[in-house]
Amino acid sequence: MLDLQTLVLFSTASLALCATPGPDMILVAARSAAQGRTAGLVTHFGVAAGSAFHAIIMALGLSQLFLAVPYAYDLVRYLGAAYLLYLAWQAFTATNSFSVKSPGGKQMSLLVIFKQGLISNILNPKVALFYLALFPQFLDPANGSVAVQIIVLAIILQVVGLGVHGVVIWLAGSMSLLLSNGRVFARWSRYFLGAVFGGLAARLIFDGQR
Repeated sequence: MLDLQTLVLFSTASLALCATPGPDMILVAARSAAQGRTAGLVTHFGVAAGSAFHAIIMALGLSQLFLAVPYAYDLVRYLGAAYLLYLAWQAFTATNSFSVKSPGGKQMSLLVIFKQGLISNILNPKVALFYLALFPQFLDPANGSVAVQIIVLAIILQVVGLGVHGVVIWLAGSMSLLLSNGRVFARWSRYFLGAVFGGLAARLIFDGQR
C-alpha cells in the first residue's frame, strides 16, 4: 500500500496540475459559461469518466501502445481532433442556446453533454501519456500491486480535479446566470463554445506532435 508521504506528495502534485489551465478546464469553463453550472458539472463528470478510462487502460498496461506504435497515437489524436471539430460545427450551426433546461429534453441534453466530455477525453492520447509520465514517479512494486496503486492515485486525482473544477464551474456559471435571458448572449455563447471546441481541436493537432 502507498505510504502517507507518497499520498501527500501526489495530492500536492495533482492540485498543482489540476489548477493549471488545460483543455479539460477550458472545456468545463466554456460549457459552464455558455449553458450554466449543471452543464459544466455534467461536462466535468464526462471528462472524469474519460480520465478514469485512461487510468484503467494504464493499469492494464495498454497505454504503452502509444509509445510503441506512433501510428496508433496519431490515429487516436486525429480522431479526437475530428470529433472536436464536429462539436464546433454543431455549436456554430445550432438554432437555440443548447439549454439543458428545455422542457422534455433535460435528460437527453445532459446525456449528450456527458458523452461529449467523455469522448473528447478518451480520444485525447495526451491524457494517456500524462498518466504514463506522472504516475510511475509514485509507484513502487514493493508496496504491492501496481495496478491497485494506479487506481488509488487515479481516485486521488479525480477528487482533486472535482474540487478545482467545482470552483471553475461556480465562477463561470455565474456569468451564465447573469446573462442567460439575453438573446444576444445566447447566440454569442454558442459561438464561444464553438471557438473553444475548434481551439482544442487545433491544439490537439498541432501541439500533439511528439
